[in-house]
Amino acid sequence: MKFLIDAHLPKSLSDLLISKGHDSIHTLELPNANSTGDSEILLISRVENRIVISKDSDFLESYLLNRSPEKLVVVKTGNINNSELLQLFENNLEQLCLFLEENSLIEINKIEIIVHV
Repeated sequence: MKFLIDAHLPKSLSDLLISKGHDSIHTLELPNANSTGDSEILLISRVENRIVISKDSDFLESYLLNRSPEKLVVVKTGNINNSELLQLFENNLEQLCLFLEENSLIEINKIEIIVHV
């Protein structure tokens, strides 16, 4: 799967996804780095067919209003350190990817993955 990780999440999440065989970029790797605007992130996700992973509620609002990005993973963990976040994704990555094959809006929090239909 192809992912685009938003600035509110660590680059190490993108690195983890790559280590698991996925194609992933973090906003730090884009020309404007973490200053990349939401509209540019949405454009990149559409052109490159990438799933956006973000904590930013603006992407959820955009998805609900415009179905953009096409696929979105919303991270709703509250305050969590990076190692806990990476462990959460590592423990749930296989299930998350299975859900993303058939669904467009997924929420992940500390205790569950929620598929919004």
